[in-house]
This record gives sequence, C-alpha cells and structure tokens, in this order.
Amino acid sequence: MVACSGQQGQSGADPAVTLPPDPLAPLAAALAALPAARRRQLRDFEPGGTAELRPQADPAMGALLDLASNDYLGLGRHPQLLAAARQALERDGVGSGGSRLVSGSRPVHSALERRLADWLGRERVLLFPSGFQANLAAVGALADRHSLVIADRLCHHSLLVGVQASGARLQRFGHNDLADLERRLGQARAQAPNQRLLVISESLFSMEGSQPDAGALARLCAEHGAALLLDEAHALGVLGPGGRGLAWGQAAVTLVSGTFGKAFGGGGAFLATGAIAGEWLLQQAGAFRYTTALAPALAAAALAALDLIEANPGWGAALMERAERWRTALAAAGWPRPPGQGPILSLLVGEEQAALALQQRLEGHGLLAVAIRPPTVPPGTSRLRLVLRQDLPAGSLKRLLEALGEAP
Repeated sequence: MVACSGQQGQSGADPAVTLPPDPLAPLAAALAALPAARRRQLRDFEPGGTAELRPQADPAMGALLDLASNDYLGLGRHPQLLAAARQALERDGVGSGGSRLVSGSRPVHSALERRLADWLGRERVLLFPSGFQANLAAVGALADRHSLVIADRLCHHSLLVGVQASGARLQRFGHNDLADLERRLGQARAQAPNQRLLVISESLFSMEGSQPDAGALARLCAEHGAALLLDEAHALGVLGPGGRGLAWGQAAVTLVSGTFGKAFGGGGAFLATGAIAGEWLLQQAGAFRYTTALAPALAAAALAALDLIEANPGWGAALMERAERWRTALAAAGWPRPPGQGPILSLLVGEEQAALALQQRLEGHGLLAVAIRPPTVPPGTSRLRLVLRQDLPAGSLKRLLEALGEAP
C-alpha cells in the first residue's frame, strides 16, 4: 500500500485546473452584439376607457387610442363576456387543475367544442390553452419525418416551429403565389407519388393584412392530394360569412386553427377538423395531452363571444367596409396602400428607425400603433401595424391622418 503524503507532486503545487465553458457565454456575446435599437422592451398598459390604454410607466401621458391590439370586435371588456367569466370562476375556480385526459375536462369545454363545430361546419373541435400550442399540434398531426410541408413564405413562427418539431422537410412558396405552389406540388408528386404532402397558409396574415384565395388554394391541394392547414387566428369573427373565416364551406381544408385571443376578446385556441383527424389529435397530440386544460372562465367567455358573433353576423362586414375607407384615405394621403381587405392595415415605412420614430410621433398625438421590425419582417420592410377595432370612436381616422402628417 502506498501512503498518501497529502502533497500534490514533488513541487507541492496544485495541478492546472481546466474550468468547463460557461454555457451562457454565447448568449451574452449575442446580446452584446445586438444593436440597442433592436432590443425589445416590455411596457405595461392599463385600460384607459373604451379602446384606450394608459402606459403605466408614464403617468404623465394620457390615455392612448388603441390601434395595436387584436381585439377587433371590442369584446375584451364586453359585459356578457365578463359576466360569463365571473360565473365560471365562481363555479369552477380559476384553473382546471389538470389536462383534459386526466381531471381537467369541464362541461364548459365540451359545450364550447360542440358549438364551434356546429358554427364552423366541422365534425370535431379540440381546445388548447394557446394558439402556439394548437399550431404545434396541428402540424404534428398532419406531417412526420417522411412528409413534405410546403408553407407560405409569411406563415407564423409557430407553424414553422411545428414543422421543425415534426421532422418534415420544408419548402416555402411565394406569399399567396398559387402558381408557385402548384409548381412545387406538381414536382413533389412527380418525384414521390405516395409522399404525404401538407400545405400551410393563413387566411389573414398578421403582419401584412393580406389574404389568399382560399377557394383556389383548397382546390389546388385537393387536386394534388395534399392536406391543407389554414390558420384562421386573425380571420375568425371578421372574415367570411358571419365571421366564420375563409375555410367556411371549403371541405378540402383539412384542419382549421383558430384562437379566442383576437376577435373573441379572450384567450386560448382550438383546432377544428373532421372525425379522423380529430380523433388522431386526441390520441397523438402531446400539445393537447400534456398541458393543463384551458381555464374554464376563458372557455365560458369564448362561448359568450360566440353568442354575440352569431347574433350579429354583420359585424365583420361592417369592419371590412370601415377598413376599406381607411385604406383609401391613407393612399389618398400619399402612403402606400395597405394590402388586403381586413382590419389589419400594414403601413410600410422602410427602415426600422423611421418606423420607430413614426410610432413615437403617433404616441405624442395620443395614438398607440406599434412599429414592426426585423426579424419579424425582412430588413427594409419595417412598418406600422394599424389595427381597426369595432369600438374605435368616430373621428379616429382623422386623428390618425393628422398625426401621420405628410408621407415620406
């Protein structure tokens, strides 16, 4: 046996110690390289009245007219939604306490799913706590590592994350360019006749305000045997007959993704589809199985919003007419005409500093409209994202045009 002397080698010096790398060093370096103007900041707002918000960090600033949120129909503080949510809170508590497949399913969840299925003409609806989760589940249900996904170039980030998680191969077609999509579908079928194909698009693109020809898109997918996932998050409640979206009546749309956080004025999301895809989602979707069920109060509020939307089928059309007047007035004032026909008006500015300066200028005039910058949009295409709401007061367009001033 060799006795231990307690010495570290003949010299008595400690051996050189190699420290492991700092796992956060790459993040720190990337943050240091991020230009100050590109850094995002959180801002807290308090309700300041109908269609108004008050910046909490600046008490001297008056209430800002909200031209930024997605509460298109102004239902977020509607008395019927508040009453429905309040009753559900008293009856069911704040949260569900578990996933739908454990102990979290409540009668209000099933009631909302049935109502939505009837309203949209679909066989099955499943609820999700968020639109991001719903889109992850949707892509994963329709694509796997053997599939090819062909997605509109401007599809939402959540859909692209879903493609990545599925392991499918991804191609991008030009924004709303059905000729490009048809070419890619034809090539895919010629190269692999039995390959699973999934096409992904949106019915109202959140940063552009544009829409596809949903009927032509659905027919094209049917001709090539491709499943079609249509994200209707920003369209439901506004576009289509009675606000039912652009997938209404389109049997070739395999799966519809929708949310309650926009025109429905609340929170949460859903997927609407046929019986086979719906049952597959229930059995396979981890984004549904392994998450706490949608809060009952949010489900109750969504039911109340659906009641109001069904009782007022002209709301969406009226908002579209108002949006057309705004687009025409902006173009007449020398600004690029915002694309599309819906309540999202994308006002192209160009460089991000110019867009930020315009945002600040509008805030100085009491208007909240947020600059959208890279990486959300490509460099050189920064814009103000103007959002029309049903509850905007008369004279809002005049205030906007005065605040914008002369077009550059």
